[in-house]
Amino acid sequence: MVEGARSVGIPTFQSQNGQMMEGEGGASIMDLRVRDGMRQSVFRSYVFPYMDRPNLTVLCHALVTRLVMSGKQAGGVEIVHDGKVQRIAAGAEVVLSLGAIHTPKALMLSGIGDQTELRRLGIPVVQHLPGVGQNFQDHVGFGCVWEYPQALPPRNSMGEATFFWKSDPDLDTPDLQTCQGEMPMSSAETAAQFSPPAGSWSLFAGLVRPKSRGRVRLTGANPQSPIEIEANTLAHPDDMKAAIACVELCREIGNSAPLSPFVKREVMPGNLKGAALENFIRDAASTYWHQTCTAKMGHDAMSVVDGSLKVHGIDNLRIADGSIMPRVTTGNTMAPCVVIGERAAEMLKAGHRV
Repeated sequence: MVEGARSVGIPTFQSQNGQMMEGEGGASIMDLRVRDGMRQSVFRSYVFPYMDRPNLTVLCHALVTRLVMSGKQAGGVEIVHDGKVQRIAAGAEVVLSLGAIHTPKALMLSGIGDQTELRRLGIPVVQHLPGVGQNFQDHVGFGCVWEYPQALPPRNSMGEATFFWKSDPDLDTPDLQTCQGEMPMSSAETAAQFSPPAGSWSLFAGLVRPKSRGRVRLTGANPQSPIEIEANTLAHPDDMKAAIACVELCREIGNSAPLSPFVKREVMPGNLKGAALENFIRDAASTYWHQTCTAKMGHDAMSVVDGSLKVHGIDNLRIADGSIMPRVTTGNTMAPCVVIGERAAEMLKAGHRV
């Protein structure tokens, strides 16, 4: 795939980090976190080595339902565990790290959010913060698939090459990212239409500077009620233009000479144009699982936390996850979330002198 990208004018690099990320874009083998042949999670690296510490408890299968509030001060959390409602008190602060969907859900169930929305559901308003649940952003991808002449056996993580590029050369930074997958990557709609064979590989064309904005809303005051996610994917016309450019670029790379030994036929989308290509893109749209930005940092009326990750108007409450990003990062969100966690830890250590 890297050689295919080079053949269409995309420069190649030894690593996707560093120079490639700081310039006009490029292609490379992906940097992966692997130890003893296994992908490593943040939990495995940061938490698991310290599971025997007496001041650490990891409670599985526990649903955080709301904050325990005393006026405008957070004093703990309420959870459901083993079918029972329990309260856990905080000695100093509460730090929510529930992600871009469940963090705003917990805030809103606690009376922190847009007062009109809260009153609509009969939730007493503790702090009017209209930005809670707003500004939802994600990286969206579109599976472009080729059938192997002879399927390769699964190996490693089955996806180890990527490129960043611009949909428009006048942009100041890449707005596209594609990852290769050694398997067919399709939505339910495109799978039904194109029936990609199991022995296929993909270029998962992605938008990483989306202009579309969505929101997360409660459907009821009961914590067990499902959350409503209005992603508004491709709502902004510029996102559709960028998606078309990315899919066309993936087709050019996938059908290039360096990849021809791995191609029996192009499965999808094929040489679609105009409305047919737009329809394919809407049908193919899938998440990269980089949902962020629903409790953004800032000082404007729609901001939820300040530069110290403290929730505006609420004492003893911080947020440390991807929801605090004002804009989704151009690349994958795991490393930025690690940085947010590291900075939160530094702030807590300094603030409480530990």
